[in-house]
Amino acid sequence: MKFLQESKLFIFSKHFLKHAGLVLLFYISIVLLMMMYLHFSTNHGEKISIPNFTGMNSEKAIAMIEELDLAYEIRDSVYRPELPQGTVIFQSPLPTSTSLLYAKSGRTISLRVSKNSDYTEMPSLIDKQIKFAEEILTNRGLKYIIKYKATSEANGAVLEQLFRGKKVTGGSKIPIGSRITLIVGQNDMGEPILTPDLIGRSYFESMSILNSLGVSYMFICSDCSSQEDSLAARVILQSPEFISDSLTIPKSTPFTITLRKNIEEVIENQD
Repeated sequence: MKFLQESKLFIFSKHFLKHAGLVLLFYISIVLLMMMYLHFSTNHGEKISIPNFTGMNSEKAIAMIEELDLAYEIRDSVYRPELPQGTVIFQSPLPTSTSLLYAKSGRTISLRVSKNSDYTEMPSLIDKQIKFAEEILTNRGLKYIIKYKATSEANGAVLEQLFRGKKVTGGSKIPIGSRITLIVGQNDMGEPILTPDLIGRSYFESMSILNSLGVSYMFICSDCSSQEDSLAARVILQSPEFISDSLTIPKSTPFTITLRKNIEEVIENQD
């Protein structure tokens, strides 16, 4: 009992309250300092609205990005002859008006810009999967044909890249619109066959040729609404594309044939 009374007197004494107050003040100061540190080191609570840079000249876009205390990178350039050189055609992250997202100071904005020069840089596609390689070549304004080579490894990957029959290395300057030959590895290719030229042929003619080759195929006709329309339609596109009489493809390659009933309209639009 006496101990409790003495403890009570000590707890409420000026000496104890003074020291307890100093300890509490010390811990409050520590917490405040940590909050201030976190605020300045992580830009806590800071929100920067990301503008829409699409359609803007890249130099102007970069100046705005730096003014907002953000970083930038030019991810790549895509051949777009209808646009002025260096026009921003894509950004990541998207603008705040679209994504409703904000950035913090130092965030990197990736830009994809247009180019319309006569030459482009050949990408290095060796060991890349064919779908990825096709997208890169298209973005750089290059055409391509695919030839397959039997291999036990690297199925679907680019083994060689050729320009005008010779190997071309990544970084080489080549004219926009050039045709690149990709040698792609494929397992279990089956026997090679010559690519048929089906452009302008009828549905039955094309089907008869493809059946004789023993390949799989699919027909597409966007303006055919009846069987009669299909019979009257003609081939306007084929994949794989016919390049020459000597181009061979694996027998396992599927064909996609596009038909149009009103082929005259297609010819007029091309003219």
